[in-house]
Amino acid sequence: MIYLRGFLPWLAFAGASSFGWQWGALAGLVLAAVLLVSDRAAGWSPAGRMLEYGTIVFFAALTVLAFVRPDSGLESYSNALSTGWLALIAWLSIAVRCPFTLAMARRMAPPEVWGSPLFRRISVVITAVWALSFTLTALAQLAIAAYGLSMFCSILVQIAAFVVPIRFTATYPDRAQARFARETGVQLQTQEA
Repeated sequence: MIYLRGFLPWLAFAGASSFGWQWGALAGLVLAAVLLVSDRAAGWSPAGRMLEYGTIVFFAALTVLAFVRPDSGLESYSNALSTGWLALIAWLSIAVRCPFTLAMARRMAPPEVWGSPLFRRISVVITAVWALSFTLTALAQLAIAAYGLSMFCSILVQIAAFVVPIRFTATYPDRAQARFARETGVQLQTQEA
């Protein structure tokens, strides 16, 4: 579940927003900064951290907006904005050939496989699944906000936005490795046991 670590600021935003969207945005910003600083202190490279930096940019902007204009009409679209931003980060990370899941995968895999084409391919596919999930979720959240549907609908959509790619992320690397081994006869371990 190391993949969830990068999304903790977004979960903090969702939880703390019950006290007001400004507090949700501030909680997301603070947690994003704390996680980035702790990664740097632990020796993790700042390179390839599109999710982390993108998260800080989003929550910095949202925090300013939410405190300056707490009555902004954008508040009702904050779920759509946040998942849309995550989709943008994910698609951009693929476009610049640095899928955001690569940094997370390196926490779980031995360094000797980080440069392998299979390792990178697995990261691209997983990132694409997350990107598609975020894109569809942003569109659904936009419709929920536009039509004034219940918070229950929004919560269900948001849960699905994470459950589906989490399940895929948990199973896909093993399937890809098995297919690679069948096709090439070479066993490549991309995740620690």
